[in-house]
Amino acid sequence: MDLTIRKIVTVVEEVCMDGKKAVDKPFKKCAAAAVIKNPFAGEYAEDLSLLSDIGEYLGGLLARKAVAAMGINPEQAESYGKGAIIGMNGELEHGAAILHPKLGKPMREAVSGGKAIIPSAKKLGGPGTSLDVPVHYKDAAFVRTHYDAMEVRLHDAPAADEILVAVVVTSGGRPHPRIGGLQVQEIKGEDGLR
Repeated sequence: MDLTIRKIVTVVEEVCMDGKKAVDKPFKKCAAAAVIKNPFAGEYAEDLSLLSDIGEYLGGLLARKAVAAMGINPEQAESYGKGAIIGMNGELEHGAAILHPKLGKPMREAVSGGKAIIPSAKKLGGPGTSLDVPVHYKDAAFVRTHYDAMEVRLHDAPAADEILVAVVVTSGGRPHPRIGGLQVQEIKGEDGLR
């Protein structure tokens, strides 16, 4: 596999208070991001399978780094999401090729679960572009308490010929959830939705 990683960055947030009220149990959110060379920057290619293979590798690598950075066991990961910012000499489809065909399976293995679809976001941009990576509960997408996002932004990435690939993992849902809906303890686990 032709993969050049310029750098990997992990950012961990520990949420202790929200809305002037302490949370019952502090939880963490982690974004693990890799800045990679885009092998198709500046050219059109019909076959993007190389990017899908890169996504497969990065899905497991970044999810494991996120879990380790939070200091939790994989079983304690509750929410997940993925995203990509493609440098301006690339295409939106380059990010899709990384995120969708193969990244999910190794990411799910790294968080010990994941029946629900992995929410995602992608966009074109240059250094300093921000991306809100959406997350939801890993085993049931309809658990409203875990609908959230984490901003990912690096001051020097992506360059025009790079792609920033990010995975977000959390150890809990939003602070003080109170909008009802399906609760974690009510999950049936049949279809990844409920």
